[in-house]
Amino acid sequence: MAESASKVMSMRDAVARFVRDGDIVVIEGFTHLICFAAGHEIIRQGRRDLTLCRLTPDLIYDQMIAAGCARKLVFSWAGNPGVGSLHAFRRAVEGKHAPPLELEEYSHFGMVARFSAGAARLPFWPLRDYMGTDLPRVNPRIQSVTCPYTGERLATVPALNPDVTIIHAQRADADGNTQIWGLVGVQKEAAFASARVIVVVEQLVDETVIRSDPNRTAIPGMIVDAVVVEPWGAHPSYAQGYYDRDNDFYLAWEAISRDPGAIERYLGEFVRGVPDRATYLAKQPGLAARLTAQPHLAGAVNYGF
Repeated sequence: MAESASKVMSMRDAVARFVRDGDIVVIEGFTHLICFAAGHEIIRQGRRDLTLCRLTPDLIYDQMIAAGCARKLVFSWAGNPGVGSLHAFRRAVEGKHAPPLELEEYSHFGMVARFSAGAARLPFWPLRDYMGTDLPRVNPRIQSVTCPYTGERLATVPALNPDVTIIHAQRADADGNTQIWGLVGVQKEAAFASARVIVVVEQLVDETVIRSDPNRTAIPGMIVDAVVVEPWGAHPSYAQGYYDRDNDFYLAWEAISRDPGAIERYLGEFVRGVPDRATYLAKQPGLAARLTAQPHLAGAVNYGF
């Protein structure tokens, strides 16, 4: 039997092949494992009219909005975590010196429910978390049904099936079997809901490593279209066991994002002005020494019989 072709490719090739103008795009990761490298490549390739979806759009979506990539944002909370607002996002919402941005807002669990319905190939998902809120009034896609078993009135949200989901993770094999540990969000649900899946990893490992610890595999290779090996691809967010969150950058972004000119200068120097992630890192000497994680190993697990 012929051996299957490797799915490993460069970030440039993965974005060129699988991210298209007008797509519904998800870059997931809940404070952890947010793939800034993929967002930067989307900006470099000039993608337009994207519907960006994410539980907590933070700095990467602020940058993509500033770069003119986004037509619409589907989200549950937006901000610079622990710092303040996303000012490019805010200018777009307010119509100040920025292309208009369409919004579709849910609660955190509403977004989880949308991805869960999409992953299960169900048309909607029922939930209770809109009681006493104004979101159903401003978002007509939040509807309700009567439970056929209890007669209770429940809120519903429609399934979300992205065109492409991009997931950052610690490691994968060449077939895309992808392992995550530490803080997780809805990476698995978003991947299963999507038509195309790109996984970006800190480390490419042999299949035997994946098989040695199977419960850590969040995303199976059968749903993965591309594997990109991109060390430090989540910076300034973090990758558990590889590097810490760059809190200094999140603080610095507050001032940068307030000034459209400063954002353009940042994008010009660190995104459009570099060909790849390696060059991005080379422009920031001392970054690895400051943030690289120290070893702190979990206990061994015996999978034997």
